[in-house]
Amino acid sequence: MSHLLWFRTPAPDWFEALPLGNGHLGAKVYGRVADERIALNLDDVWSGDGPRTLTVPDGPAVLADVRRLLLDDGDQLAATERTRALQGPLVESYQPLADLVITSGVEGAADYRRSLDLRTGIAAVDYTVDGVRFRRETYVSAPDQVLVWTLRADSPVADLRIGLESPHPVRGVVADGTYGVVGRAPSDLTIEYRRSPDPVRYEDGRGTGFGVALRVFSDGVVTMPPTGDAAGGGGGVVVRGASWVTVVLAAASTFAGWSVPPGRDPGVAFDEAVAVLDSAGALDPDAADKLRARHLDDHRTLYDRASLELGPMVDDPTDERLRAVAAGANDPDLVALAFNLGRYLLIASSRPGTQAANLQGIWNQDLRPMWASDWTNNINTQMNYWLADLTGLSECFEPLTDLLEGLAESGAETARILYDAPGWVAHHNADIWRATWPVGEGGDDPVWAMCATCGVWLTAHLLEHYRFTGDLEFLRERAYPVLAGAAEFVLAMLVEDRDGVLQFIPSTAPEHHFVLPSGEKASVDLTSTYDIWLIRELFANLREAEDALGLATTLAERAAAARERLPEIRITPDGRFHEWPTDWEPSEVHHRHQSHLYGLYPGAEIDPVRTPEWAAAARTSLERRTDGAVNGGWTAAWLVALWARLFEPSRAVAVIQDYLTRLVSTNLMSRDGDIFQIDANFGLTGCLPELLLQSHTDVVRVLPALPAAWPDGSFRGLRARGGLVFDVTWRDGELTEAVVRAAAAGTYRIALPDGERTVELPAGQRVDLVRSA
Repeated sequence: MSHLLWFRTPAPDWFEALPLGNGHLGAKVYGRVADERIALNLDDVWSGDGPRTLTVPDGPAVLADVRRLLLDDGDQLAATERTRALQGPLVESYQPLADLVITSGVEGAADYRRSLDLRTGIAAVDYTVDGVRFRRETYVSAPDQVLVWTLRADSPVADLRIGLESPHPVRGVVADGTYGVVGRAPSDLTIEYRRSPDPVRYEDGRGTGFGVALRVFSDGVVTMPPTGDAAGGGGGVVVRGASWVTVVLAAASTFAGWSVPPGRDPGVAFDEAVAVLDSAGALDPDAADKLRARHLDDHRTLYDRASLELGPMVDDPTDERLRAVAAGANDPDLVALAFNLGRYLLIASSRPGTQAANLQGIWNQDLRPMWASDWTNNINTQMNYWLADLTGLSECFEPLTDLLEGLAESGAETARILYDAPGWVAHHNADIWRATWPVGEGGDDPVWAMCATCGVWLTAHLLEHYRFTGDLEFLRERAYPVLAGAAEFVLAMLVEDRDGVLQFIPSTAPEHHFVLPSGEKASVDLTSTYDIWLIRELFANLREAEDALGLATTLAERAAAARERLPEIRITPDGRFHEWPTDWEPSEVHHRHQSHLYGLYPGAEIDPVRTPEWAAAARTSLERRTDGAVNGGWTAAWLVALWARLFEPSRAVAVIQDYLTRLVSTNLMSRDGDIFQIDANFGLTGCLPELLLQSHTDVVRVLPALPAAWPDGSFRGLRARGGLVFDVTWRDGELTEAVVRAAAAGTYRIALPDGERTVELPAGQRVDLVRSA
């Protein structure tokens, strides 16, 4: 079913556990009977002890050397190596918090079922033991900021021990009916790909403190552990002879903002968690029901705004459906489930006032997670938010705006120190302390560290948010200052080459080396095609923002003039886009990044109707790049949108089928071996709609690339730029219903499968574009 994941067995590991969250507090539910484990995270518990100082002593001189090596000497290898001198400290890592462990000792459960209902945000476990039926439910409430775990049994036979464990050193706290632990995250941590004899380091008074507190309510006998026995799972709350049990858990940290050291006493965080419990209540089943009702109202308000249905519903267990797809079955309903899961995950990991969703959303089990579970800003952070406005989750976009404003503030200092430039810059990696420099301290490869236009790409999201919402106040107060700062930086970084063309130096194609005639690999060059697309878009966005706000600044005039002097978008003799200024041999023909195709998606300059020559070059580039190979889950998501923009639905569906076959866990969360990255889940949900609704040009296209493999389906609540909301149904591949609602009255061009029309739409009213016979 397209809104329900379910299984006949518990999760064998953390990867397969079911995710819950409210943006701040995250949980993964294993669904075990004898020894349930719920892994907990808090979005602001990271390693580190506050912002670091960038101490590169001679950034402008290094920049001058790099420019000379490229412009005068044509020495890309030396230029690549010279950029290492611009690298600052490595980023810190997102951390696990603790595990809620509930032990029953019960064995031999029958009629087992584990499920996650995306419509309710509730993970349930149902089973029978000795003729007694049990039901467990777990959810994480945004209104009350608590995790709630409940058990209901047909008879008062439940005996439980409820405890907390943490990978960090913790001490137990027991007071006034509350049980919990307090501790600190590491004050220093060596990122997972670097070796260290002491990679995880704790120090008194340093590092982010945290407190986890819970209360247990039951009709059975509840016994609290003695004070001092609660630490690290050494004790716990004991419940005997219960027919119902409710556990309410809250957590807090000493994080007080990215620019402030977090070294307060963790007891402060515990007190904050206790205050949250006081507010939530739950003394009896009636109070627990009210908690549940508030959670459902909040969750449904967001989740019910949009949905996708494809083909007949299938009610088989999710893992069995995946195995069938791997064997060649066509299950469009499973594709719809993956789409709806992405929306659910964003609701669970990105809410107003929380940190932005990172590489793993808010779910992480490792002290040293892959790539620090940071914000990786050369596509991954951006991909996390492709779906937000498109699928009716504009509130969930707010944390990304917060992140950008912090990066702009931090990045102004980085721009000054490294490049003697105004405005602000953000490179490839960021963490909760808002690192904006190329990381690595000289030891990381410039192929990914030296990417000085990541902030430029991020600003595109701000204008996209305005295009979907029409929120002029947001554009004026929040988006425009960040956009203008990025433009100031880029203008200062452009330098003339011998032909009078403005080059952005240093430039890379993210994470992709080219091979020099000598056989050596380099990555830094004059302006890459990726950077040309980004800068063209930035300058055009600045003009669009000023037009909307009634401004006419010299900054926009300078940007418009500079845009005309950027390098041309070039096509090779065999019909591909250049990736670098010279058509170097790529180090990986099937590289995972499609950065040179940014202008096709997520950009909007390449279009088969408006720019057929560029579209042909994009198609040829894609065919060479992929050639049957898909390198990773997030790459697959990106390819779906690229093929959709080229009106190639069969190729997009082939990528989706491969993704579901190889690149997900049984819970449909992205997995590549032992690596979890959530960007694939978010990206797929953001890219699938490109097959069904496109609004990146001045014409809104309905069903522009409908796959033959999806003959029947519907979507509700998908958004188009300009404030339009669509509900669409099709049967046997033919459009049968198309209803649109406009936020503002106006004239809109809408292309249906039978042709384009110009439509006058009133504000707020549903208008039928197609009526069934």
